[in-house]
Amino acid sequence: MRILVSSEPDDEVGADLLSQLPGVDVVRYDPTAAELDDDQRGADVLIPPYRGSHRPIRLLSQLPKLSYVQLLTAGADEWSGDVPAEKLLVNARGAVAGPVSEWVLSAILALYRQWPALTRYQDTATWAHRRVAADTLAGKRVLIVGAGAIGWAVARRMPAFDAETTLVASSARAGVHGPDELPALIGDHDIIVLTLPLTPATTGLVDKTFLAAMRDDTVLVNASRGGIIDTEALVSELQTERIRAALDVTDPEPLPRDHPLWTSPGVIISPHMSRTVPGTNALCYQVAAEQIHQHLDGRIPTNIVTERRTK
Repeated sequence: MRILVSSEPDDEVGADLLSQLPGVDVVRYDPTAAELDDDQRGADVLIPPYRGSHRPIRLLSQLPKLSYVQLLTAGADEWSGDVPAEKLLVNARGAVAGPVSEWVLSAILALYRQWPALTRYQDTATWAHRRVAADTLAGKRVLIVGAGAIGWAVARRMPAFDAETTLVASSARAGVHGPDELPALIGDHDIIVLTLPLTPATTGLVDKTFLAAMRDDTVLVNASRGGIIDTEALVSELQTERIRAALDVTDPEPLPRDHPLWTSPGVIISPHMSRTVPGTNALCYQVAAEQIHQHLDGRIPTNIVTERRTK
Protein backbone atom coordinates (compact mmCIF):
# COMPACT_ATOMS: atom_id res chain seq x y z
CA MET A 1 0.00 0.00 0.00
CA ARG A 2 1.42 3.35 -1.05
CA ILE A 3 0.61 6.21 1.34
CA LEU A 4 1.13 9.89 0.59
CA VAL A 5 2.41 11.79 3.64
CA SER A 6 3.15 15.52 3.64
CA SER A 7 6.80 16.56 3.45
CA GLU A 8 6.29 19.41 5.93
CA PRO A 9 8.16 19.29 9.29
CA ASP A 10 5.03 18.63 11.36
CA ASP A 11 4.44 15.46 9.36
CA GLU A 12 7.89 13.90 9.85
CA VAL A 13 6.62 11.99 12.87
CA GLY A 14 3.84 10.53 10.74
CA ALA A 15 6.17 9.36 8.00
CA ASP A 16 8.36 7.63 10.58
CA LEU A 17 5.39 5.99 12.30
CA LEU A 18 3.65 4.78 9.13
CA SER A 19 6.84 3.43 7.61
CA GLN A 20 6.92 0.88 10.44
CA LEU A 21 3.65 -0.71 9.27
CA PRO A 22 4.17 -3.92 7.26
CA GLY A 23 3.24 -3.68 3.61
CA VAL A 24 3.35 0.13 3.55
CA ASP A 25 5.36 2.34 1.21
CA VAL A 26 5.45 5.94 2.46
CA VAL A 27 5.80 8.56 -0.28
CA ARG A 28 6.29 12.20 0.67
CA TYR A 29 4.49 15.01 -1.16
CA ASP A 30 4.28 18.79 -1.02
CA PRO A 31 0.71 19.82 -0.02
CA THR A 32 1.24 23.20 -1.72
CA ALA A 33 2.22 21.67 -5.08
CA ALA A 34 -0.08 21.98 -8.06
CA GLU A 35 1.06 18.72 -9.65
CA LEU A 36 2.04 15.28 -8.38
CA ASP A 37 4.82 13.24 -9.96
CA ASP A 38 4.28 9.73 -11.36
CA ASP A 39 5.38 8.03 -8.15
CA GLN A 40 2.98 10.08 -6.07
CA ARG A 41 0.11 9.52 -8.51
CA GLY A 42 0.26 5.80 -7.78
CA ALA A 43 -0.77 6.26 -4.14
CA ASP A 44 -3.60 4.24 -2.58
CA VAL A 45 -3.95 6.45 0.52
CA LEU A 46 -3.73 10.22 0.95
CA ILE A 47 -3.07 11.81 4.33
CA PRO A 48 -3.65 15.58 4.35
CA PRO A 49 -1.02 17.55 6.28
CA TYR A 50 -1.24 18.24 10.00
CA ARG A 51 -1.59 21.99 9.37
CA GLY A 52 -3.89 23.44 6.72
CA SER A 53 -5.35 20.06 5.95
CA HIS A 54 -7.65 21.34 3.20
CA ARG A 55 -4.79 22.34 0.89
CA PRO A 56 -4.38 19.04 -1.02
CA ILE A 57 -8.07 18.70 -1.92
CA ARG A 58 -7.22 19.83 -5.46
CA LEU A 59 -4.87 16.85 -5.82
CA LEU A 60 -7.65 14.27 -5.55
CA SER A 61 -8.23 14.30 -9.30
CA GLN A 62 -4.57 13.33 -9.83
CA LEU A 63 -4.84 10.10 -7.84
CA PRO A 64 -6.47 7.42 -10.04
CA LYS A 65 -5.66 4.57 -7.62
CA LEU A 66 -6.81 6.40 -4.50
CA SER A 67 -9.12 4.33 -2.30
CA TYR A 68 -8.71 5.94 1.14
CA VAL A 69 -8.27 9.42 2.66
CA GLN A 70 -7.03 9.44 6.24
CA LEU A 71 -7.59 12.71 8.07
CA LEU A 72 -5.60 13.96 11.05
CA THR A 73 -8.59 15.85 12.43
CA ALA A 74 -11.74 14.76 14.24
CA GLY A 75 -13.82 16.94 11.93
CA ALA A 76 -14.31 15.75 8.36
CA ASP A 77 -16.37 18.64 7.00
CA GLU A 78 -13.56 20.14 4.88
CA TRP A 79 -13.14 16.89 2.94
CA SER A 80 -16.46 15.07 3.07
CA GLY A 81 -17.96 16.92 0.13
CA ASP A 82 -14.95 16.22 -2.12
CA VAL A 83 -14.04 12.60 -1.43
CA PRO A 84 -16.17 10.33 -3.65
CA ALA A 85 -18.62 8.14 -1.76
CA GLU A 86 -17.00 4.92 -3.00
CA LYS A 87 -13.69 5.86 -1.35
CA LEU A 88 -13.02 5.54 2.38
CA LEU A 89 -12.87 8.75 4.40
CA VAL A 90 -11.53 8.19 7.92
CA ASN A 91 -10.95 10.76 10.66
CA ALA A 92 -8.69 10.91 13.73
CA ARG A 93 -11.46 10.89 16.31
CA GLY A 94 -10.10 10.62 19.85
CA ALA A 95 -6.60 11.91 19.12
CA VAL A 96 -7.08 15.40 20.53
CA ALA A 97 -9.76 14.85 23.16
CA GLY A 98 -7.31 15.69 25.95
CA PRO A 99 -5.97 19.00 24.60
CA VAL A 100 -9.38 20.24 23.42
CA SER A 101 -11.10 19.38 26.70
CA GLU A 102 -8.35 21.31 28.53
CA TRP A 103 -9.09 24.31 26.31
CA VAL A 104 -12.80 24.05 27.13
CA LEU A 105 -12.10 24.07 30.87
CA SER A 106 -9.61 26.93 30.58
CA ALA A 107 -12.07 29.02 28.55
CA ILE A 108 -14.90 28.52 31.04
CA LEU A 109 -12.67 29.33 33.99
CA ALA A 110 -11.24 32.38 32.22
CA LEU A 111 -14.73 33.81 31.81
CA TYR A 112 -15.94 32.82 35.27
CA ARG A 113 -12.88 34.18 37.05
CA GLN A 114 -12.86 37.31 34.85
CA TRP A 115 -9.32 36.89 33.53
CA PRO A 116 -9.89 39.03 30.40
CA ALA A 117 -10.96 42.00 32.54
CA LEU A 118 -8.19 41.41 35.08
CA THR A 119 -5.56 41.31 32.34
CA ARG A 120 -6.79 44.62 30.98
CA TYR A 121 -6.53 46.14 34.46
CA GLN A 122 -3.00 44.75 34.73
CA ASP A 123 -2.08 46.46 31.44
CA THR A 124 -2.84 49.80 33.14
CA ALA A 125 -1.15 48.82 36.45
CA THR A 126 -4.52 48.96 38.20
CA TRP A 127 -5.06 46.97 41.42
CA ALA A 128 -8.60 45.83 40.56
CA HIS A 129 -9.60 44.44 43.94
CA ARG A 130 -13.39 43.92 43.96
CA ARG A 131 -13.77 45.57 40.55
CA VAL A 132 -14.86 42.37 38.82
CA ALA A 133 -17.62 39.91 39.67
CA ALA A 134 -15.94 36.51 39.62
CA ASP A 135 -17.95 33.29 39.68
CA THR A 136 -17.29 29.62 40.40
CA LEU A 137 -17.78 26.50 38.33
CA ALA A 138 -18.90 24.60 41.42
CA GLY A 139 -22.58 23.77 41.30
CA LYS A 140 -23.00 24.75 37.66
CA ARG A 141 -24.93 22.61 35.17
CA VAL A 142 -23.05 21.94 31.93
CA LEU A 143 -24.81 20.84 28.74
CA ILE A 144 -22.41 19.14 26.32
CA VAL A 145 -23.79 18.90 22.79
CA GLY A 146 -21.80 16.16 21.09
CA ALA A 147 -20.97 12.92 22.90
CA GLY A 148 -17.89 11.84 21.00
CA ALA A 149 -14.39 11.51 22.42
CA ILE A 150 -14.06 15.25 23.09
CA GLY A 151 -17.49 15.60 24.66
CA TRP A 152 -16.85 12.70 27.02
CA ALA A 153 -13.40 14.05 27.89
CA VAL A 154 -15.02 17.35 28.92
CA ALA A 155 -17.66 15.48 30.93
CA ARG A 156 -15.03 13.44 32.78
CA ARG A 157 -13.20 16.59 33.88
CA MET A 158 -16.23 18.47 35.22
CA PRO A 159 -16.70 16.53 38.49
CA ALA A 160 -13.30 17.77 39.67
CA PHE A 161 -14.89 21.23 39.74
CA ASP A 162 -18.14 20.01 41.34
CA ALA A 163 -20.08 20.71 38.15
CA GLU A 164 -22.90 18.53 36.80
CA THR A 165 -22.99 17.45 33.15
CA THR A 166 -25.66 16.46 30.64
CA LEU A 167 -24.73 15.01 27.25
CA VAL A 168 -26.69 15.20 23.99
CA ALA A 169 -25.80 13.40 20.75
CA SER A 170 -27.27 12.56 17.36
CA SER A 171 -28.89 9.47 18.88
CA ALA A 172 -29.96 8.60 22.42
CA ARG A 173 -28.12 5.93 24.38
CA ALA A 174 -27.22 5.13 27.96
CA GLY A 175 -26.26 8.37 29.68
CA VAL A 176 -26.83 10.44 26.53
CA HIS A 177 -29.94 12.34 25.42
CA GLY A 178 -31.15 12.38 21.83
CA PRO A 179 -31.48 15.49 19.62
CA ASP A 180 -35.23 15.73 20.12
CA GLU A 181 -34.60 16.43 23.82
CA LEU A 182 -32.15 19.28 23.21
CA PRO A 183 -34.63 22.22 23.05
CA ALA A 184 -36.02 21.40 26.49
CA LEU A 185 -32.53 21.11 28.00
CA ILE A 186 -31.06 24.42 26.81
CA GLY A 187 -32.66 26.65 29.43
CA ASP A 188 -31.82 24.34 32.33
CA HIS A 189 -28.04 24.76 32.08
CA ASP A 190 -25.49 27.42 32.97
CA ILE A 191 -22.89 26.40 30.38
CA ILE A 192 -23.37 24.94 26.90
CA VAL A 193 -20.37 23.28 25.26
CA LEU A 194 -20.40 22.40 21.54
CA THR A 195 -18.25 19.39 20.62
CA LEU A 196 -20.22 17.99 17.70
CA PRO A 197 -19.23 17.58 14.03
CA LEU A 198 -20.35 19.95 11.32
CA THR A 199 -22.89 18.10 9.18
CA PRO A 200 -25.99 19.14 7.23
CA ALA A 201 -28.01 18.44 10.38
CA THR A 202 -25.83 20.57 12.68
CA THR A 203 -25.09 23.54 10.40
CA GLY A 204 -26.68 26.60 11.99
CA LEU A 205 -27.96 24.54 14.93
CA VAL A 206 -27.25 27.37 17.38
CA ASP A 207 -29.56 29.92 15.81
CA LYS A 208 -31.67 32.78 17.11
CA THR A 209 -34.18 30.39 18.68
CA PHE A 210 -31.49 28.33 20.38
CA LEU A 211 -29.77 31.43 21.77
CA ALA A 212 -33.05 32.92 23.00
CA ALA A 213 -33.74 29.74 24.96
CA MET A 214 -30.50 30.12 26.94
CA ARG A 215 -30.92 31.50 30.44
CA ASP A 216 -29.35 34.84 31.36
CA ASP A 217 -25.57 34.72 31.91
CA THR A 218 -25.19 31.36 30.15
CA VAL A 219 -21.69 30.71 28.81
CA LEU A 220 -21.61 29.23 25.28
CA VAL A 221 -18.40 27.39 24.36
CA ASN A 222 -17.67 26.32 20.79
CA ALA A 223 -14.82 23.83 20.37
CA SER A 224 -16.20 22.23 17.21
CA ARG A 225 -16.83 24.20 14.00
CA GLY A 226 -17.87 27.80 13.43
CA GLY A 227 -20.72 26.88 11.09
CA ILE A 228 -22.66 25.27 13.92
CA ILE A 229 -23.45 28.77 15.22
CA ASP A 230 -25.37 31.44 13.33
CA THR A 231 -22.75 34.17 13.78
CA GLU A 232 -25.10 37.07 13.10
CA ALA A 233 -27.55 35.78 15.70
CA LEU A 234 -24.72 35.29 18.22
CA VAL A 235 -23.41 38.83 17.72
CA SER A 236 -26.91 40.22 18.26
CA GLU A 237 -27.30 38.23 21.47
CA LEU A 238 -23.86 39.19 22.77
CA GLN A 239 -24.61 42.86 22.19
CA THR A 240 -27.40 42.61 24.77
CA GLU A 241 -24.79 41.39 27.31
CA ARG A 242 -27.26 38.69 28.37
CA ILE A 243 -24.92 35.77 27.58
CA ARG A 244 -21.17 35.20 27.17
CA ALA A 245 -19.18 33.03 24.79
CA ALA A 246 -15.79 31.37 24.32
CA LEU A 247 -14.99 30.52 20.71
CA ASP A 248 -12.11 28.54 19.25
CA VAL A 249 -13.81 28.53 15.85
CA THR A 250 -15.81 31.11 13.97
CA ASP A 251 -17.83 31.54 10.79
CA PRO A 252 -16.24 33.03 8.75
CA GLU A 253 -12.72 31.83 9.54
CA PRO A 254 -10.27 33.44 9.84
CA LEU A 255 -12.41 36.18 11.31
CA PRO A 256 -11.97 39.43 9.34
CA ARG A 257 -10.36 42.30 11.27
CA ASP A 258 -13.49 44.44 11.01
CA HIS A 259 -15.94 41.73 12.06
CA PRO A 260 -18.24 42.83 14.93
CA LEU A 261 -17.62 39.58 16.80
CA TRP A 262 -14.15 40.83 17.79
CA THR A 263 -15.57 43.72 19.78
CA SER A 264 -18.75 42.09 21.08
CA PRO A 265 -18.98 42.20 24.88
CA GLY A 266 -18.50 39.02 26.88
CA VAL A 267 -16.66 36.97 24.26
CA ILE A 268 -13.16 35.49 24.17
CA ILE A 269 -11.78 34.12 20.89
CA SER A 270 -8.85 31.84 20.16
CA PRO A 271 -7.70 31.23 16.55
CA HIS A 272 -8.75 27.59 16.05
CA MET A 273 -5.94 26.29 18.26
CA SER A 274 -7.69 24.30 21.00
CA ARG A 275 -5.88 21.10 19.98
CA THR A 276 -2.48 22.71 19.51
CA VAL A 277 -0.08 21.63 22.24
CA PRO A 278 3.36 19.99 21.98
CA GLY A 279 3.03 16.49 20.55
CA THR A 280 -0.46 16.87 19.11
CA ASN A 281 0.74 15.89 15.65
CA ALA A 282 2.12 12.63 17.05
CA LEU A 283 -1.22 11.91 18.74
CA CYS A 284 -3.02 12.44 15.43
CA TYR A 285 -0.66 10.20 13.50
CA GLN A 286 -0.91 7.46 16.12
CA VAL A 287 -4.66 7.30 15.54
CA ALA A 288 -4.13 7.46 11.77
CA ALA A 289 -1.69 4.54 11.93
CA GLU A 290 -4.19 2.52 13.97
CA GLN A 291 -6.92 3.15 11.40
CA ILE A 292 -4.69 2.23 8.46
CA HIS A 293 -3.53 -0.92 10.27
CA GLN A 294 -7.16 -1.97 10.65
CA HIS A 295 -7.66 -1.43 6.92
CA LEU A 296 -4.58 -3.50 6.09
CA ASP A 297 -6.01 -6.31 8.23
CA GLY A 298 -9.17 -6.31 6.13
CA ARG A 299 -11.28 -4.60 8.76
CA ILE A 300 -13.42 -1.48 8.45
CA PRO A 301 -11.62 1.41 10.22
CA THR A 302 -13.44 2.35 13.41
CA ASN A 303 -13.27 6.07 12.55
CA ILE A 304 -14.84 5.80 9.12
CA VAL A 305 -16.93 8.85 8.19
CA THR A 306 -20.39 7.72 7.07
CA GLU A 307 -22.18 11.06 6.77
CA ARG A 308 -20.87 13.08 3.84
CA ARG A 309 -21.60 16.70 3.02
CA THR A 310 -22.43 17.72 -0.52
CA LYS A 311 -21.08 20.76 -2.34
